[in-house]
Amino acid sequence: MTQPLKIMYLSPVANGGADDPIFAKMAQDVKLPGTEVHVTCLPDNDGAFTHIEFRSYEAIVTRGIVRGARAAAREGFDALAIGCFYDTALHDAREISGDMIVTAPCMASCEIAASLANRFGMIVGRRKWVNQMTRTVHEHGHGERLSGFYHVDLGVNDFQKDHCVTEGRLMEAGRKAVEEDYAEALILGCTLEVGFHARMQERLGVPVIDPSTAALKRAEYAALLKRQCGWVPSRKWSCEAPSEDEIARFGGFDEGEAFGNRVIVPADPDARPLAA
Repeated sequence: MTQPLKIMYLSPVANGGADDPIFAKMAQDVKLPGTEVHVTCLPDNDGAFTHIEFRSYEAIVTRGIVRGARAAAREGFDALAIGCFYDTALHDAREISGDMIVTAPCMASCEIAASLANRFGMIVGRRKWVNQMTRTVHEHGHGERLSGFYHVDLGVNDFQKDHCVTEGRLMEAGRKAVEEDYAEALILGCTLEVGFHARMQERLGVPVIDPSTAALKRAEYAALLKRQCGWVPSRKWSCEAPSEDEIARFGGFDEGEAFGNRVIVPADPDARPLAA
């Protein structure tokens, strides 16, 4: 019997897995029937972060993401989505992920926006984020499509303090992007809640892309293409992986538990089998 597509959504913050049920609900709502999704996070000993807005925080969790990607590949996952809009450790994780595909929210959101519109705006929490995200967007080849960044002066933890305030700021930033800078689609660098993008796009009249949904669906689509078309990630030249002998000699890649909490969203038992 053909196995279901297996996708991992890996949050680079530990936080005791507090956010995992939220992303599991999102996965349940949007995944294909034949896809099994594991929503997980880093273990608490990688740092009890609730966000990684700062480069120094990213540096600390990068090791955990790399270890997580290697562990997921060894478990037989078809694809992994890194759950941070900075696309933290994307290239590092890909390098060591074998035949498993690795994607992340900014890259996935830009790819989807580019398929829907010629110009898109990106709404972010704080001005602090813009410099790093600008480089990420340009690295992914979408710089000319970007109408601009629109910050709402809220950190990640601030988004949940007062939903009315957060929603008002996000809506105003979106209005400015669409009506003043002529953005034809919007990407949320951070969002209020799962499903908020639907309310926003109904009010503003343009596609609004939720980053966690984009990362999961892009991972699922790439995994499906790998199964059906044989498009396996390259491990040549800039994508070359380190040797197993050297990894074993250096140590630190495989010791201990790679994941914290885990929520499994199973495939529908009646789903039509996917191509092997």
